[in-house]
Amino acid sequence: MTRAANAMEPLVFRCHGSALVGVLHRAGGDGCEVAVLVIVGGPQYRVGSHRQFVSSAMAIAAVGFPVLRFDYRGMGDSEGEHSGFEHIADDIRAAIDALDAACKPRRGVVLLGLCDAASAALMYCRSDPRVAGLILMNPWVRSDQTQAAVVVKRYYATRLLQADFWRKLVSGGFDFIGSVGSLFSNLVRATRQPASRAEGFIESMRSGLRHFTSPVMIVQSGRDLTADEFRARCRRDAEWRRGLERDGVEAIDMPEADHTFSGAAHLEEFNCRCRMWLARHFGDPSCR
Repeated sequence: MTRAANAMEPLVFRCHGSALVGVLHRAGGDGCEVAVLVIVGGPQYRVGSHRQFVSSAMAIAAVGFPVLRFDYRGMGDSEGEHSGFEHIADDIRAAIDALDAACKPRRGVVLLGLCDAASAALMYCRSDPRVAGLILMNPWVRSDQTQAAVVVKRYYATRLLQADFWRKLVSGGFDFIGSVGSLFSNLVRATRQPASRAEGFIESMRSGLRHFTSPVMIVQSGRDLTADEFRARCRRDAEWRRGLERDGVEAIDMPEADHTFSGAAHLEEFNCRCRMWLARHFGDPSCR
């Protein structure tokens, strides 16, 4: 039997002098093994596309795990300047401080993030012993090389199977020179060695996945270029593959879902997977 989550309540805390605004979903009952911190990918705020994060927070809190959704500096209702997902470690730490003080989870905090927020979570996880686990949705690992490789595979290969392409080719309405030029440009970008500076945040993510020893769940959508780029990088890079294959890392594919799980059935499946994963690794509060 599950316990109902209490009403949402505002939570305001500070990071380097800026007021950060969050919404805390207190779970029913006293005490918890872990609480969940939702880190929002940009550019959006704590509600998320189609109220995605509200839905997930309510579903998770309903089975006994408190959840905090918050806006980091310069986003949503929070003060300060936005400096990009690569520079929000202090915001995450301040949010964990606030969540820890409000709920006192015994085993720490699980970070949940979508897209570049998933990237930020991987970059942050090893710096704070309170991080007890990660739920990552379609992590952002974009570079010119991965983007071009995915475009070549997804767009050009698919285009050859479309009847509209062949009708244009036969009728003379197809821009052959322009298309070949675009294909060649993408092939060059796909095979070009990326600059090490541009790969800095990706290396930090990879290191986080390889050396973080607590449970990780990675959910990858099938209808999403960002997820395609993540899969392509993992296929190409042995270090990424070793990270995915280590004990405690669970990779889940949702073939029909888009980037934000906008279909009601897909979001419900994601929420269900979160609840089951949390219960499996951190106990089921509803059974106490």
